[in-house]
Amino acid sequence: MLGKLFVISAPSGAGKTSLVKGLISSAVHNLCLSISHTTRPPRLGEQDGVDYHFVSEPTFQQMVHKGDFLEHAQVFSHNYGTAYKNIHDQLAQGKDVLLEIDWQGARQVRSKFPDTIGIFILPPSKEKLNERLHGRGQDSEAVINQRMESAYSELSHYKEFDYLIVNDQFDLALEEFKSVVISQRLQSAAQEEQLKMLLIDLLR
Repeated sequence: MLGKLFVISAPSGAGKTSLVKGLISSAVHNLCLSISHTTRPPRLGEQDGVDYHFVSEPTFQQMVHKGDFLEHAQVFSHNYGTAYKNIHDQLAQGKDVLLEIDWQGARQVRSKFPDTIGIFILPPSKEKLNERLHGRGQDSEAVINQRMESAYSELSHYKEFDYLIVNDQFDLALEEFKSVVISQRLQSAAQEEQLKMLLIDLLR
């Protein structure tokens, strides 16, 4: 049985990366995270092959030219992309895959995988979003202002997603996130194949 593909998007600072890491570490079985390629430099504490595959601009463009990416987009002057082979192989193994990308990438993915489940993370308020961006201590005031302006555009695409989760209380948002994944696994079509022998026995 093929795995399910989940796309998670949010404006910068909404906390989607923390939620994704929280879900992966919560020991939900048969669930993996797709590692994107990017041309941006690593932030403090980030590891190549764990947080991202960090590549040069020429390498990234070569991958684009070869058609290696399922989706790719430029965000804040840096390129990001998802390798098609990695996604295909993981889904073929029956694994559910989390893909953390922006709305542009989500739209590209959905055009090739129509059954993709889209989850959009909302901040509890504009003030809270601004506070979180300042609290990260990673960007200049000019960059934070740029991210806030971009957030308004990103938020306008929420209707393109299947689920909306407000990340106000992290533990609650994480439980809601987890419940989306579990509910998708419990759909009749997926369960019918998983429980084939049990259903045969029960219906004798």
